[in-house]
Amino acid sequence: MDAAEVDAAVEIKPSWRGWIHAATFPVAIAAGVVLIVLAQGTPAKWACAVFMATSLLLFGNSALYHRFNWGPKTKAVLKRIDHANILLLIAGTYTPIATLALPPEKGVLLLSLVWGGAVLGILFRVFWINAPRWLYVALYLVLGWAAIMYMVDLVAANVAMMVLVAVGGILYTVGAVVYALKRPNPWPGHFGFHEIFHVCTVLAFLCHWTACLLIALDPLSPSLGVPA
Repeated sequence: MDAAEVDAAVEIKPSWRGWIHAATFPVAIAAGVVLIVLAQGTPAKWACAVFMATSLLLFGNSALYHRFNWGPKTKAVLKRIDHANILLLIAGTYTPIATLALPPEKGVLLLSLVWGGAVLGILFRVFWINAPRWLYVALYLVLGWAAIMYMVDLVAANVAMMVLVAVGGILYTVGAVVYALKRPNPWPGHFGFHEIFHVCTVLAFLCHWTACLLIALDPLSPSLGVPA
């Protein structure tokens, strides 16, 4: 049994663990379908489909991983997938925004940065599953706030979208800090720090879904989704 398996085996699971993401999974399916149907143009629909797919991967695997009592080996594998999916959702969230809210050259650069960073981060998490918590949380935050480099462009494209992106980012950040510090931990046997983290991820997802909807309904021209 390696260190990841030991870590997975000894964690005490609160009674709420996994239920928040399990309840969010069908909501994410419905929200994703609505987003794709309403998106204007084929590129917008594909970009929104990427966002939907990564959200389903995260909420689905997270519910599966956290809700059930797995053996050490299976739990260690699901833990690796769970952590990798955080990076995929970050990149997936940026896909409609970079495709539809930025000029083509800036959209390509942002997509390259977030997807390249996600791939590198996944390799990092897969091969170093017991990396210090602060280190991989910092990685999530750096990648998650990549939009700052194009904040002016995003505000110009759609102010409400940018506000929602920022609010979602703040919620993810609060959740990440709670996860890193393991505080507050209000009701350890039932609803602990990890559940607060999961609530923050759901609220952030809803903010970002709304942001993606706004820009999918009215994409910037020109952009990757709307050629000049």
